[in-house]
Amino acid sequence: MTQLLLNSAGATSAPAVCHPSIALPPERDPLKHVLIGSPRAIRHTIHLLHNLHYVEAGLWSPLIAIPNQQLLITPNDGDRMSLLMRQIRFE
Repeated sequence: MTQLLLNSAGATSAPAVCHPSIALPPERDPLKHVLIGSPRAIRHTIHLLHNLHYVEAGLWSPLIAIPNQQLLITPNDGDRMSLLMRQIRFE
């Protein structure tokens, strides 16, 4: 197995042979997270995911209003969907 190496200028150098004992990172599939709920519940969930070290809170978009109570999500070819519905308890 070979890989191209980039030098500091961004140019590629000759292919290098990967040592068999060095594991390459697994291939990554994009995953889109969508939180729909009250602003309070969304902020709570964002901070919970941050505290669980899942994702930095600052990487989420600002809260977005849903115009006319309608939402259209266009999937990519082959995408599937899984939903999780929970009740958030505030204490």
